[in-house]
Amino acid sequence: MKQHENYDLVSRSPRKAVTRALVHGAWLAAGVLATFSTMAQDENVREEGPVVRTTEGPVRGFVRSGVSVFLGIPYAAPPVGNLRWRPPQPVEHWDNPLDATHYANTCPQVTELGAFAGPSSTTEDCLYLNVFTSNLGDGGQRNPVLVWIHGGGNVDGESNDYDATKLATNGIVVVTLNYRMGLFGFLSETHVGTHGNYGILDQQAALRWVQANIGAFGGDATKVALGGQSAGSQDTAANLISPGAAGLFNRAIEHSPPPGYNLASFASAATALANGNAFAAAAGCSDAACLRGLSAARILQLQGTPNANGPYVTGPYVDGTIIPVSAETAWSTGQYTKMPIMGGTTKDELTFSDSITEYFSGPPQAALTPTQYVAAINGQFGSNAGAVLAEYPISNYSNNPELAHNRATTDGLLKCGSLRVLKQQSASNTGFPVYGWDFTYPNAPYYFPQMPNAFNTTGPAKGYFQALASHTIDIQFLFLDWHGGQLGVNISQDANAPANNQPRELQGAEIGLSVQLVAAWTNFVKTGNPNGAGAPVWPVFTSGTGPFLQEDIPNSLETEAQYRANYKCDFWDSLPPQD
Repeated sequence: MKQHENYDLVSRSPRKAVTRALVHGAWLAAGVLATFSTMAQDENVREEGPVVRTTEGPVRGFVRSGVSVFLGIPYAAPPVGNLRWRPPQPVEHWDNPLDATHYANTCPQVTELGAFAGPSSTTEDCLYLNVFTSNLGDGGQRNPVLVWIHGGGNVDGESNDYDATKLATNGIVVVTLNYRMGLFGFLSETHVGTHGNYGILDQQAALRWVQANIGAFGGDATKVALGGQSAGSQDTAANLISPGAAGLFNRAIEHSPPPGYNLASFASAATALANGNAFAAAAGCSDAACLRGLSAARILQLQGTPNANGPYVTGPYVDGTIIPVSAETAWSTGQYTKMPIMGGTTKDELTFSDSITEYFSGPPQAALTPTQYVAAINGQFGSNAGAVLAEYPISNYSNNPELAHNRATTDGLLKCGSLRVLKQQSASNTGFPVYGWDFTYPNAPYYFPQMPNAFNTTGPAKGYFQALASHTIDIQFLFLDWHGGQLGVNISQDANAPANNQPRELQGAEIGLSVQLVAAWTNFVKTGNPNGAGAPVWPVFTSGTGPFLQEDIPNSLETEAQYRANYKCDFWDSLPPQD
């Protein structure tokens, strides 16, 4: 076995981080760099941790606060050399216990989405997963399993940002994983092959690993939920549609957003091939050997920059085999594996993208201006831009361009499209329920630094950027102290002076909301139904009535009619196809 780079659970940072050049990203409290020997000083951590025997070989983890944790377990061979741009291959067997007390390498990435992800990585040896379980040695009892796919636009992110101990203590086993992304994970190119959804194949290899091994960790391979946030939600949908994933999981969680329609749609095969061939030409390669001989750094140089993707990046696409049809076609015709589904979004998803834009605007950082708002809407909505600007004038949003831009883009690109997905899934998911949510709590701590906004002239954040219920902000309610990536520090949103805008985690009633959501998520993993002890009442979503669970303090129910009015879906449904 190749020794992988050491990580620890507390800092979510590579041991070698002090020697790396960290680069800011585009579209958390950060821990002190620590090794496992430092962690072992915690009275809740046993240095001589438990050993579990997998089909590939034994692994030794550690116990923290009653949860057995196993980090950096290889689920496929390193996709390097001749294995680059090929389906994942089996791992070589090992005999001595593998040290599973540190996170393994993150997959290659350069675009870091501001404080969301990073650091950049050029290490292709990255197909590793992590297991969190509170059920070792518990006789014949088996706990249901959640396999979680991290977000990051399928170009960045890493499993080591997700501490699943909170979920695991609620009676489930949680598996998180790294998978190939960007040009390494989603390349269609004439010489290396056109069925290039390698990141999806990696996830399916991890799911097969779960089927073969999770029983040894106290997990029930007959009750596996697959879920993820953002890109992880898109990939969950791809696996719902993919014949290669059939039978590997039987619940699905589509977290911000349920994929299909607008922002989370899959690319076409023609687009993917054009992008891939253009990449090969830019790299000066006319055969597979040349492409596989490129350094990882050269590929990432062509893939993008810290704050933006380049022109060759595609993401998951309809290749006809791994992903046989588009998400829109799948939901409308029923061409997917039927199972219980949960899906939802946050109220203010795209303040996230405005965070990234402002994060990279300086120094000094500057908020979106009225002129930039008009230009952004023209660029995003083309021939419909005039109607959108008339429906979302800045004057309706306290003359704050960022608030107007958030509402127009969130409503038009995510909220109403997600409603269409849930309606179609509820109609086509024969014999199984669909549950929808709308996360609307506006005051959770946010992991971007405080940034100015002179157009924000009212409220507790006067003079500063408002994240509100932003994309990703709800993850911290499920994963312990989640704070984006290595550069993220959770900051209070409710103070209007830098001196008062202090780092904090969830507090007060926010902790109660977290407990409720963890209960709902784990109930769903266990039974396919989020209702049960400790969880809010959550009716099945039915087209025409809803309702959504409105995740707020306190929770409430939101009918489809209320949702349509809140997010102007009648307006968006009335627009002609965009030129």
